[in-house]
Amino acid sequence: MIDSVKRILPNKGERQLKKYNKYIEKINELEETYKKLSDEELRAKTDHFKRELEDGRSIYDIRNDAFAVVREAAKRILGMRHFDVQLIGGLVLTDGDISEMATGEGKTLVATLPTYLRALEGKGVHVITVNEYLARRDAEIMGPLYEFLGLSVGLNVPEISPADKKKAYLADLTYGIGTEFGFDFLRDHMVTAVHQKVQRPYHYAIVDEIDSVLIDEAKTPLIIAGKMKPSANLHKVGAMLARSFKADVDYHFDPETKAVNLLDDGMNKIERAFGIDNLYDLEHQTLYHYMIQALRANVLFERDVDYIVHDQEIKLIDMFTGRMMEGRTMSDGLHQAIEAKEGLEITEENKAQASITVQNYFRMYPSLAGMTGTAKTEEKEFQTVYGMDVVQIPTNKPVARKDRSDKVFLTKEQKYEELVREVQGVHRTGQPILIGTTSILQSDEVASYLDEADLSYELLNAKSVEQEVRLISLAGQKGQITIATNMAGRGTDIVLGEGVAELGGLHVIGTERHEARRIDNQLKGRSGRQGDPGSSQFIISLEDDLIVRFASDEKERKMKSIKTNDQGQVTNKDIHKFVDTAQLISEGSNYNVREFTLKMDDVVNDQRKVIYEFREKLLVEKDILNLISKQVRTHFLHLIEKLCPETVVPENWPLERLENEIQRSAPGATPALTEKHYEDLEQLKADVLSYADEYCARVQLWSEDESLQLKLRQFSIDILDKLWVRHLEMMTRLKEGVGIRQYQQEDPLRLYQQDGYDIFQHNYAEINKEMVFMLAQVMKPQLMKQQEKEAESNV
Repeated sequence: MIDSVKRILPNKGERQLKKYNKYIEKINELEETYKKLSDEELRAKTDHFKRELEDGRSIYDIRNDAFAVVREAAKRILGMRHFDVQLIGGLVLTDGDISEMATGEGKTLVATLPTYLRALEGKGVHVITVNEYLARRDAEIMGPLYEFLGLSVGLNVPEISPADKKKAYLADLTYGIGTEFGFDFLRDHMVTAVHQKVQRPYHYAIVDEIDSVLIDEAKTPLIIAGKMKPSANLHKVGAMLARSFKADVDYHFDPETKAVNLLDDGMNKIERAFGIDNLYDLEHQTLYHYMIQALRANVLFERDVDYIVHDQEIKLIDMFTGRMMEGRTMSDGLHQAIEAKEGLEITEENKAQASITVQNYFRMYPSLAGMTGTAKTEEKEFQTVYGMDVVQIPTNKPVARKDRSDKVFLTKEQKYEELVREVQGVHRTGQPILIGTTSILQSDEVASYLDEADLSYELLNAKSVEQEVRLISLAGQKGQITIATNMAGRGTDIVLGEGVAELGGLHVIGTERHEARRIDNQLKGRSGRQGDPGSSQFIISLEDDLIVRFASDEKERKMKSIKTNDQGQVTNKDIHKFVDTAQLISEGSNYNVREFTLKMDDVVNDQRKVIYEFREKLLVEKDILNLISKQVRTHFLHLIEKLCPETVVPENWPLERLENEIQRSAPGATPALTEKHYEDLEQLKADVLSYADEYCARVQLWSEDESLQLKLRQFSIDILDKLWVRHLEMMTRLKEGVGIRQYQQEDPLRLYQQDGYDIFQHNYAEINKEMVFMLAQVMKPQLMKQQEKEAESNV
């Protein structure tokens, strides 16, 4: 087996395989040993491995034996035996890299090897899938294997109770959806008591369909939002104005980056509509925000592509899967802008209370690994962002699928006419057909062409999501025609019906090249699983979205030399190179968007770490009074910096105002700054800090009062959360403003970093000040009583 694998893997693959070769041979040698063990003896190996790890051995010391145990247990419990190539996949995952394995190669079984090994460490393993169905399915199928080996399995899906979530996270292995793990992280940093947290420290995660989770979903950050009353009238006026705007007159739209910006004429229209002089004045920041959201809703979001209207509600569509994203809405008023565009009732706006990008969430895992059928084309991004290599694992049986050259047509109409001819020809043979589309709109369009040709089919898109798995599983039956969005039913195998292999297997038709090669490869990979026969054919046009968005200028030049046949098919030999180039431009553009999003979030991520670390202290510190009183010194130093800067001579310092601020912040303090003559700042600081220390010493006398400590803890967390939400809103507005300044030939990222730092410094000082004021209010009655007692005793 090893020799045949060597022949399949080229160059770098051979070197990587050599590294794993000796381990596979050892695991194979152990197979006979573990075969002889009884169920009880095999199960007892789990405790034996745990003891070895406790005694100082590493997971790599026990890896061969652990893999051999899992293989033997899988044979007994699941009736499945890991192939050698699946063992390679498991070794790659243990090393924290990505196993690229073709569709149907048993990635779910591969994951059992490293998850069992890493679960032995007792710190929890997360197995992450792209949707709830796959999480439940994999947990149910593989759960008995882990339980046989003495490990517990948890399931983390949306809308389960906090108690069930905590139980799921405490299990040795936790299956779930990536976004739900991320949202739990954010929710854990919004709780008001430690026992309300559900997660424990991160250890190891395996991400199934890792390219979908870490790349496709990486453009959109995870946001937990609170509801706020919208300005319905502003949204409606914005929608009305946006409808009247003309491209390249009132606004500029960049189809490549899908960015939209107001031009002078558009700004003038808004200023006239609201009777204002300058839309970019600070006082009109909110108005600008509503107007730009209205413009985005009108230009960037297309009905039945990006969203559907279902039961008088806007339902967002996942562009990669075609699924309706239940319960997901857009934040910062964009969702309401789309509602206004469609003439629907305006719902409450979502105001971000906590957010994190997918990249920054997953980078918190000390060890991360993943599996997919298509990742090699994005290896650079995986290496740069996550430090992971992509290792291509050979198939257990040679791929028998025939991938034909693209047929390229001039117009969409000619493309669809050819598609009908292709479907009719293949359908006559009884060979099943899967037609992959890029959107709901396109799948409906394809369906209408098939209707005209009187061809019966199953239509699978966001409007029929409940039937997704059933329809995909039936797509391999004789005579079946299935239209589906490219990613529908991902993770579900299409099994060939009886006699279909003899007809040539499943025939896949792609109707457009996707923005990334790997999505095309995933569609092709639906056919030809586990050595099955199959075929694929892409039928595309020069009017497709990919060409229009990323190669319109090149297309214009190319049109002068284009040759076609009678049916409109382009016959130029270099047309395939042209399409490939457009796709490479698309991949580069999308990578730049994700990279920019990540760099922008890195600014907030550094701030988030500071805030979350402080919040954690507020939750867990026993003496909260001491923690907050330490901030009195910081606040007093900030007062000096603000009121008595080094640029002002001591004679001009507003010492009386400084005295008032100190008394306001520290009840009972009697500063006598105006009575002294200061020659430098250090003298003033020394005096002011002595008042802070004296006040804190008096406050600390109440440290044993538990009800007081509880009150301070609750108030402090409320202050921190309120000001953090305000800070996030300010950072969102800053991001919008930075986009405008980009046109002044300034680096938007540098501006965002610089201004973001200043805003954070200001807001952190505000947090400090609010907490010191809160401490003063809470402590004032106690301090007054204390002073009265001291006065009485002196008498």
